[in-house]
Amino acid sequence: MASMQQRITDGAIEVKELENQIIQLQQIRDNETGGKLKEFEVNLKEKEKAEVKVSAALKNLKETVKAEEKKRKQLEKSLADDMKTLENKKKETEKLQDSFDAMRAQDTADKEALDKAEKHLLAINSGMFSSEEGEAATLQEQLMKIKADIVSAKTQTKQAEMKLKHCKEEHKTKQQQMKSHTAQYNKDKQLVDKMEKEVKNLETQLGKLGYDENQVNELENRRHMLNNEVYTLREKVEAFVNRYPQLDFKYSDPERNFDRSKVRGVVANQIVLRDPSTATALEVAAGGRLYNVIIDNDVVGKQILKSGKLQKRVTFIPLNKISAYTLDDRVIKNAERLVGADNVRSSLSLVGYDDEIIKAMEYVFGDSFVVTDLNIAKKVTYDPNIMKKTVTLEGDTVSPAGTLSGGARRQGAQILAMVDQMRESQQAFASKSKELEQIQQQLHNLQRNADNYQRVKQQYDLRLHEFQMCKQRIEQSQAYQMQEEVNTLENTMKECQETLDRCKNVEKEGDAKVKDVEYKIKNAKAIKEKELKVANIELEKCKKKAAETHGKWATKQQEEESLKLEITELEASMETTKTQIASSADVLEQYQSQFTTLEEDVNQAKATVKEAQAEVKGQKEMLSAQNREINAMSAKKENIIKTSNDLQLELKQQDHKLGKLKTEAKEAENKVARLLSEHEWIAEDRKFFGQPNTGYDFTANDPVEAGRKITKLEETKTKLSKNVNMRAMNMLGKAEEQYNDLMRKKRIVENDKAKIEKVITELDEKKKEALRQAWEQVNKDFGSIFSMLLPGTGAKLQPPEGQDVLDGLEVKIAFGGVWKESLSELSGGQRSLVALSLILALLLFKPAPIYILDEVDAALDLSHTQNIGNMLRTHFKHSQFIVVSLKDGMFNNANVLFKTKFVDGMSTVTRHTQQVPSSGPIKTLKRK
Repeated sequence: MASMQQRITDGAIEVKELENQIIQLQQIRDNETGGKLKEFEVNLKEKEKAEVKVSAALKNLKETVKAEEKKRKQLEKSLADDMKTLENKKKETEKLQDSFDAMRAQDTADKEALDKAEKHLLAINSGMFSSEEGEAATLQEQLMKIKADIVSAKTQTKQAEMKLKHCKEEHKTKQQQMKSHTAQYNKDKQLVDKMEKEVKNLETQLGKLGYDENQVNELENRRHMLNNEVYTLREKVEAFVNRYPQLDFKYSDPERNFDRSKVRGVVANQIVLRDPSTATALEVAAGGRLYNVIIDNDVVGKQILKSGKLQKRVTFIPLNKISAYTLDDRVIKNAERLVGADNVRSSLSLVGYDDEIIKAMEYVFGDSFVVTDLNIAKKVTYDPNIMKKTVTLEGDTVSPAGTLSGGARRQGAQILAMVDQMRESQQAFASKSKELEQIQQQLHNLQRNADNYQRVKQQYDLRLHEFQMCKQRIEQSQAYQMQEEVNTLENTMKECQETLDRCKNVEKEGDAKVKDVEYKIKNAKAIKEKELKVANIELEKCKKKAAETHGKWATKQQEEESLKLEITELEASMETTKTQIASSADVLEQYQSQFTTLEEDVNQAKATVKEAQAEVKGQKEMLSAQNREINAMSAKKENIIKTSNDLQLELKQQDHKLGKLKTEAKEAENKVARLLSEHEWIAEDRKFFGQPNTGYDFTANDPVEAGRKITKLEETKTKLSKNVNMRAMNMLGKAEEQYNDLMRKKRIVENDKAKIEKVITELDEKKKEALRQAWEQVNKDFGSIFSMLLPGTGAKLQPPEGQDVLDGLEVKIAFGGVWKESLSELSGGQRSLVALSLILALLLFKPAPIYILDEVDAALDLSHTQNIGNMLRTHFKHSQFIVVSLKDGMFNNANVLFKTKFVDGMSTVTRHTQQVPSSGPIKTLKRK
């Protein structure tokens, strides 16, 4: 035990030394390593912040550059599209220009014909006749002109004969000269013909490929237009879905290859309104069922609920399980006889839907009527032969149970009406999307032949160029020029012969005309009457034709002007786009310089952060080494302490064991002495103890074993004594007495509880009655005060729909008898008056003897200020008011007026008494 004590002492000394060493190391760590680490970490955070800031700036610049480049590409694409569109518009204008010019020329010709007919009629009335050329002249003038034409024709005949003779001689000479060049000319001509044939073959191949650049451009333009239209329609549909998310049912496929046609969609989306005026009534009639989702069967619903990843609570209407109640034909006929068929209709008859979902529609709309007004609704609902729910066009509901709901409806368009409008947009979106897909497919098909087209087109352009160059070279050869001279002479000879034939005809026709004019001169009167009649008919015909042609041309002229205007606008748009592209290029150039600078800053910041991280890492490693040394010492110290504690525990156990042995030895001595004194036979039989074949044969009867048995029995007794009350029988009577006493007290408590619950119930009833009385009084005063503050209005406190006054109250305001939906429709001043009225109504319920109001009229005009004064004088007859105000409207209602002002730099208060008819005095402080 002495050695153990010495080991404990040595361990304590060693622990003390280790603690001192640990404290020294911790001080060194905290003072040197820890302080530097903190400094390095602060420096690292600053560097990292700077690096993040610069990196963020670089990232933002990259995104800005990316956005600017995207914008530039879009501008370039837009410019290219505009250029293509402009080219197509110009081509379209060129194509239509011939028809425009033809119609314009026709209009001009018809106008000239009309003018000519009018002049012709005027000439006949003036005694003139029209020649075959349509010119008006006298018969003598016509005769002279015809004879002059005959003379001119004879002269031209002589000239043509001379020229024809000369050309024939020249042609004969050229023919002789051409013989030496005929072979070369024919060879060149064969080459040109061959090349021309190759060009035509390549042109045919281009046609067979089915690739038309104009068609591709037109399809690209159409695709561009459709893209814009589809984007606009998609934005419109998505805006509607975002505004009314309850109409959009989103879910994930619960299993692979799930048939989505089994989910019909939200009820509201399956309805087509037959009468838009019933939209509000149908929404009220359907209620929350309007947003239920129709599905084919309950299995689909279970699958979606389990694995559909729904983001909101959904109610399904399975068509195979739903059971609906519909109005009986007899009930509908009774209602129509009662109020007229025009005033009542079943809700189900007012909606259109697919026959496959009729059960769902019956479930939603099958058990209600839609009527025109509230009086008819009451008649229909409360009729003993009908007794069905009715909804008015305004949305008021009357049920057979006697409840009536309605009043102010929500503002804005009706959901069902909006769905009808949006359905048109969705159909247009689907149609445009389908057309866009078709055009993209056509472009894809055309693009497949684009490479072949470009290859053949390149060959065609090359051959065409070679053909044109060869043709040009041949045209410059002597053989070709001589052939051209021969051709020219042949053409001249042909023209001379035609002139001879024409002049001979002129002479022949002139002789006939002379005879005809001479005949007319003899019969001038009859011919004038005939020509006058023909001229009138021709004039009417020209008028009709000119009017018809002018109408057609006016329409085409608008189309021409529209095309020109579109071309002008496209050109202006292209100029603007070019300016924007140039500006974008300048901006990108500026961004590029900024980008280079920021990249350098980022690299520098990253290097700085890396250095700071290395410093922190080195310092942490040093700190970790010191911590490891400290931990090793601490572990050694703990081991020594544990060893010392174990030795101390063992030492205590040995001391305890020694003390126990000493005690047991002493007790044994005392017990032996006691036994000897108590049992005299022990002294007499002591000599036989341990002797064999005696009653004290300890070999046969082991006293140690007997002691163990005794000990075990004592332990069993001890354990049982913990669970078995040895005095239970003695305590039974006392417990029964306590039980009877507790039962008596319980009955007293239960009686008291019943009385308290009764009192609580009575107090609750009194509280509710007091609250209702207070609500009625405050509601009455609230409306009265507000209507006085703001004439022509009304105010009330009413519980929310379907709830009691104890559940809460809402403030309702009316203007001109029309109740507003919410206070957000009021101006700021009106809301201030509402709040003031409510506060004063509450104060008036249990008025105080005196009130102080500090410039409550500061934001109000003079009329409202005067209304406050009148209201205080009228409603608060038993209270005094001290009002601080700056407005005369309040002064005029005061019984006593205190005015403050500065006199010689001192604040002075003067009192003025006013005669104002009032039951409650008002004192006003006037500030200057």
